[in-house]
Amino acid sequence: MGKVVASVQEAIHDIENGATILVGGFGLCGIPENLIAAVYEKGVKQLTVVSNNCGVDGFGLGVLLPNKQIKKMVASYVGENKLFEQQFLNGELEVELTPQGTLAERIRAGGAGIPGFYTATGVGTAIAEGKEEKDFEGKAYILERAISGDFALVKAWKADRSGNLVFRKTSRNFNPLVATAGKVTIVEVEELVEVGELDPDEIHLPGVYVQRIVHGQPYEKRIERRIVREDA
Repeated sequence: MGKVVASVQEAIHDIENGATILVGGFGLCGIPENLIAAVYEKGVKQLTVVSNNCGVDGFGLGVLLPNKQIKKMVASYVGENKLFEQQFLNGELEVELTPQGTLAERIRAGGAGIPGFYTATGVGTAIAEGKEEKDFEGKAYILERAISGDFALVKAWKADRSGNLVFRKTSRNFNPLVATAGKVTIVEVEELVEVGELDPDEIHLPGVYVQRIVHGQPYEKRIERRIVREDA
């Protein structure tokens, strides 16, 4: 059975209410913007979403907020989205803030089948509340649990039809980790090539982790903040 599907709607057809979705990207860099838009259009709700952040107002994961499609957000940073802040303060959205390195390792552990790990990050802070603490060689560490999900939404630059992926520069970010940690990993790509056209040495993630591929288009690739120098 082939992995390539004809549309983003077909790619996310079985995402239902209450699903846990891991989403690649960092800020607005390397986000699967077409797959996110398809989730918005489908209208599924009560979602638990794991991603570095929640987009911005009206773009990226931010499009899921006006209709209150996200029930819980697991992220390391949420400061670029006013509606997100409003829903959190109103008790309409649950937020689990996780240090960025810890979030990356929790997702990596989930993809590797490791149930948890100890880290010194967050010891003595609110991050440690309710978590097991253990001493290793005189230093305190807290137990962090791995993260996995029902679906992973990933953006890659290029893929072959077997799902071998190549990421482009900084858009690599969380995408490879997220791709390993979903029961069903769905990837949108800018370029789709035949098997054998990719140099094995340039493949960043093998196709064994990928269940569906869609040729995503168009791409807006917004920049969160554009700052230019004023003319003299």
